[in-house]
Amino acid sequence: MGGFFGVVSKGDCVNDLFFGTDYHSHLGTKRGGLATKNSNGFSRSIHNIENNYFRSKFESDLPQFSGDKGIGVISNYDAQPLVFGSHLGRFGIVTVGKINNIVELAKKAFKKKIHFSETSGGGLSPTEIVATLICEEDSFKQGIQNAQEAIKGSCSMLLLTEKGIYAARDKLGRTPVIIGKKEGAYAATSETCAFPNLGFEIYKYLGPGEIIFMTADGCEQKKKPGEKMQICAFLWVYYGYPASSYEGINVEFVRYRCGSALGKEDDYKIDYVAGIPDSGTGHAIGYANEKNIPYIRPYVKYTPTWPRSFMPQDQSIRDLVAKMKLIPIRELIEGKKILFCEDSIVRGTQLQDHAQILFDCGASEVHMRPACPTLIYPCEFLNFSTSRSTMDLAGRKAIRELEDTDDKFLDEYATSNSEKNRAMVEKIRQRLKLTSLKYQKLENLVKAIGLPKEKLCTHCWDESSYF
Repeated sequence: MGGFFGVVSKGDCVNDLFFGTDYHSHLGTKRGGLATKNSNGFSRSIHNIENNYFRSKFESDLPQFSGDKGIGVISNYDAQPLVFGSHLGRFGIVTVGKINNIVELAKKAFKKKIHFSETSGGGLSPTEIVATLICEEDSFKQGIQNAQEAIKGSCSMLLLTEKGIYAARDKLGRTPVIIGKKEGAYAATSETCAFPNLGFEIYKYLGPGEIIFMTADGCEQKKKPGEKMQICAFLWVYYGYPASSYEGINVEFVRYRCGSALGKEDDYKIDYVAGIPDSGTGHAIGYANEKNIPYIRPYVKYTPTWPRSFMPQDQSIRDLVAKMKLIPIRELIEGKKILFCEDSIVRGTQLQDHAQILFDCGASEVHMRPACPTLIYPCEFLNFSTSRSTMDLAGRKAIRELEDTDDKFLDEYATSNSEKNRAMVEKIRQRLKLTSLKYQKLENLVKAIGLPKEKLCTHCWDESSYF
C-alpha cells in the first residue's frame, strides 16, 4: 500500500520528517525516501528497505538534510520521492495509490513526445506519470486536478514546492490524508499515529478530492472536497496502525467492536480466546470481553530481527518467515479449546501451518474467526493483494472446487449465510483443518466501523463500487 508524511516548519523540519515518515513503516516494504527544501535547493535520498528498516537505513543520511519543509514516503512499489524541474518550478512528489490505466496514460504522453524513465523492474513509475499530468497545466492546483480526473484507481499525493507543500487526497478518498498542527508547523500524514509524539494535534481530515496548501503560517484550501467517498474499509481491519484514526474513527476501537460482533454471533464452548498477532489482537480482545472468556497468548511473535512477513518477495520464503516469527507456547495450548481471531484470510497457507502447529502442541480444538468476510475479489483501487492472483484467494479456490470454475455465482458466494456461502466456508475450513470457521458478516463490519456503507469501499468482499 504505502504511506507518506510531509511537514512545513518555521525552523528545521528534518527530525519531524524523519520520525513522522518512520511511523508509516507498517504500510510498505520495498522503498523509503525523504526530500527536503532549503535556500540551497532540494536534497533527496531513497533506499531499498526490503531487508532492513526505514530508520536504520536513513539515520546516516540525516546530516545531509536541512530545511524548513520536506516530504517522506514508505512505498511498496516505486522509488520515491521524485524531484522535477518544470515550467511550474522545481518540485518533489510522493504518491500513494494504484493507477489502473497507467499504460493508457503513458501512450497519450508518448503521442505528445513525452518520455519516461523505467523502474528497476522495467515498468513505468506511477509517480512520474502523475508528475507529468500535473505539468500539463498552468498551476499546481490545476495540475493536481488534472491528474485526479485522469487517473482510474486512486492517487493521494504530496507536492514539495519552493513555497510550501500541496496535500491532495484521491478523488474518492480511498486513502486517508490528515493535517496536523503545532506551534510553528503544519504536517500532512497518512497515519495519525505519527502526530502525538511529535507534538502535532489533528487539525483537519481532508475530504475526497480535497486539495490544500500548507506553509508554516497556515493551511489554505485550494479545492473543496467532493460529496462522494469510498474509503477502504480494510484500513480498519488490517492495514491501519492501532493508534491511528481515519474519518475520526480509531482503528483499535473498531477492532474491539469487530471482535465483539463476532462474539455475539457465536455459541461455541471454548477455554480461551487468542489473536494472531499483531492485527488479530484487538479483534480477539473485543471477542473475549464480549463473551467474558479469558484472553491468552498461545503464540508469541518474535520480531527483533525479522522484517514483515510480506518479505522477501518469494511467496514460499514469505510463508516460512511468517511461520518462524510465531512461536507456540505448549503449556497454554495442550488440551485446550482455543478460538483465534484474525484480521482476514487471504490465501490461507500461513494459517494452515499455524493451525497444524497448535494441534501438534496438543490443542483439542482450534476455532478461527476472521474479522472481515471472505475475500473473493482482488483489490482494484490500492496496491493490496496485487501480487496475489484471483486464483490464490482462499475463497476463489473453494469456489473452483465446488463449481469447477472460480467465476460463477460470485454474488451468491459473497452473500453471508447463503447456501453457497456456507459451502464455500466449509471447503476453506476443511482445507485449513480447523474445528470451526466463521467469517464476520459484512453488515457487522460496516456497523463496527460506524460509517454508512456507501462511504466505504467493500469491493474485495462484495465487488460493490458505487461510483
